[in-house]
Amino acid sequence: MNVSTLLNKQVANWTVLYTKLHNFHWNVNGPQFFTLHQKFEELYTEASGHIDSLAERVLSIGGKPIATLAASLQEASIKEATGNESAEQMVSSVVDDFTLLVGELKVARNVADQADDEATADMLLSIQSGLEKHVWMLKAFLQ
Repeated sequence: MNVSTLLNKQVANWTVLYTKLHNFHWNVNGPQFFTLHQKFEELYTEASGHIDSLAERVLSIGGKPIATLAASLQEASIKEATGNESAEQMVSSVVDDFTLLVGELKVARNVADQADDEATADMLLSIQSGLEKHVWMLKAFLQ
């Protein structure tokens, strides 16, 4: 796989995740409502920035970013929410998704390193480290 293909997979993942986080933001309820409603908004805002940065990186290295929902759903590893998740299931789903993304980002970073693409590798490392912090915090919430 080449760098552009792996970046596009991340564009697709973050596009699906952006919608999923909105779903959770709108549908969360229960005693954790205020905390999670705000957290999901923070996360989908962050996701929006990742989509833009990743897509622009694809363009800057000569590729064409995935830019439709259908293509995103087809390419993404992240699956849509059902809309019936409890608050705890929502948080667990985000932890699972972020953990999956961390693994994919490590693979993409290695490919970028092998291609001597330091800028992409650096961008992916930044996203990865942010996700690792989110996973730690969300797991703490679930305990």
